[in-house]
Amino acid sequence: MNPVETYLKQLAETRASGAVVGETSRYTYLSNLFNEIGKTLKPKVRCFLGLKNRGAGMPDGGLFTAEQFEKVSDLEPLRGQVP
Repeated sequence: MNPVETYLKQLAETRASGAVVGETSRYTYLSNLFNEIGKTLKPKVRCFLGLKNRGAGMPDGGLFTAEQFEKVSDLEPLRGQVP
């Protein structure tokens, strides 16, 4: 199954369950979709949702390249990096 099909299936299952609230309950699926697609790009792109407020409000998320991180495993972008 391709990433878009997986995303749509997860959305449908979540909605059908009736057990979740609002848009934020689906953020994990969206992040997974963007990360799967990001792996195929050059340079690779990673998605992080629920970013810190850095002076312009709290964004839903951002897309970052590996160069924007000190180490590939870091979860925090380098200071001053803009998605």
